[in-house]
Amino acid sequence: MLHFTTSLKIPCVHLGTRISIQVYLYGAKSRHESSQGTSYNKHSNTPVKRKKGPAPKMLGNEVCSVCGDKASGFHYNVLSCEGCKGFFRRSVIKSAQYSCKNNGRCEMDMYMRRKCQQCRLRKCREAGMLEQCVLSEEQIRLKKLKKQQEDETARTSTVVTPTPPPEPATLDPQQQEMIEKLVAMQKQCNKRSFLDRPKVTPWPQSQDLQNREVRQQRFAHFTELAIMSVQEIVDFAKQLPGFLELTREDQIALLKTSTIEIMLLETSRRYNPAIDSITFLKDFSYNKEDFAKAGLQFEFINPIFEFSKGMNDLHLDEAEYALLIAINIFSADRPNVQDHDLVERLQQPYVDALRSYITIKRPNDHLMFPRMLMKLVSLRTLSSVHSEQVFALRLQDKKLPPLLSEIWDVNE
Repeated sequence: MLHFTTSLKIPCVHLGTRISIQVYLYGAKSRHESSQGTSYNKHSNTPVKRKKGPAPKMLGNEVCSVCGDKASGFHYNVLSCEGCKGFFRRSVIKSAQYSCKNNGRCEMDMYMRRKCQQCRLRKCREAGMLEQCVLSEEQIRLKKLKKQQEDETARTSTVVTPTPPPEPATLDPQQQEMIEKLVAMQKQCNKRSFLDRPKVTPWPQSQDLQNREVRQQRFAHFTELAIMSVQEIVDFAKQLPGFLELTREDQIALLKTSTIEIMLLETSRRYNPAIDSITFLKDFSYNKEDFAKAGLQFEFINPIFEFSKGMNDLHLDEAEYALLIAINIFSADRPNVQDHDLVERLQQPYVDALRSYITIKRPNDHLMFPRMLMKLVSLRTLSSVHSEQVFALRLQDKKLPPLLSEIWDVNE
């Protein structure tokens, strides 16, 4: 089990008491400055144009320099509301001439701005609004047109450099050679068993379930198929690089426990979902009822078929099965294994090759590699529960090679 620990370091910041806040005050010193919100030349009493650049950040409580309403920003060089902004613009564009009933002496506020246009326009100019800042309708149209042309030019002139596709992952030459050898070794072992097929006791044609001789014939048939499967596994393991470097005791320890699991892997590889059967030696197909007729219990048969269905859903190929079998054989945590370090070193190249092979074959399925390894974990549970019934398929009077006899526990 992997434990992930994340340490998030947050620097401790001490806030001092010296906080500098720049606040823009618009005419706080006098009533005149408060109402107009602009600076004047002390000699000519003419408004001074605000310096170019971004407008100061507003605090949200500023008032219009013309009428005292809530200001929306700097318009035509003056802090003003939307109403006075629009009024000044319309007046300039139309070259409007207004008249005042009070001889130009109206005090401008939010009420009077609607009553006297002349005084409102005068107040706009006194506050510092500049006519040269107002664009005509034609100028606005030309400005929009120019902006559209610039955007279009930018879109057409921008050269989009396509991101080169990532280079496809590849197996290194050693991994490629290893996988090809594993697949060839597996085919060779299967071919040898196929050639020995005539030696297997024939499956009885009689359907009489009560006939003892028929039951014994079915049992012998399955037992001989099982022994052939074990022989295949032993032959395959002996050809794995490094296996024969292990002591005979470690070879026996590895095969004794892994054999049942590999038999179940091979069974799942031969599962045919179309007929819900398992095919051995190309021609012998067996469903659940056939296994039961050979003397196996359904509580043992059903998990085997369920595991086979699950493996079939992964759609593994010959290379993936061969790598899984090699990984399964070199499991250092088997009982009675002495040289754990050597076994782990022998297993690692197969783990790396399987990970690389899956990355290339299934680039979009990032969970396939751990999913396959979890299948090996579930195999252990399945084999440990049903090992007694698997090893019940043995012939006490059959002469087996010494290594196979020790794995198969013939003398127990």
